[in-house]
Amino acid sequence: MADDKISMPSSGAGLTRYFDDYKSKIELKPEHVIVLIVLIVIIELVLNWQGAVWFGLA
Repeated sequence: MADDKISMPSSGAGLTRYFDDYKSKIELKPEHVIVLIVLIVIIELVLNWQGAVWFGLA
């Protein structure tokens, strides 16, 4: 009777961990991302304020 054991598959079967397999060529520090976002917000504000005049739309 001891030979009739049923073995279940392991709990991690079929899972792929991509962060272990892939290393990006471009890596940004969090500070650089924050500075980039702040610059984009400033550009947006300036364009909303003066963009129509600069591009002859007003």
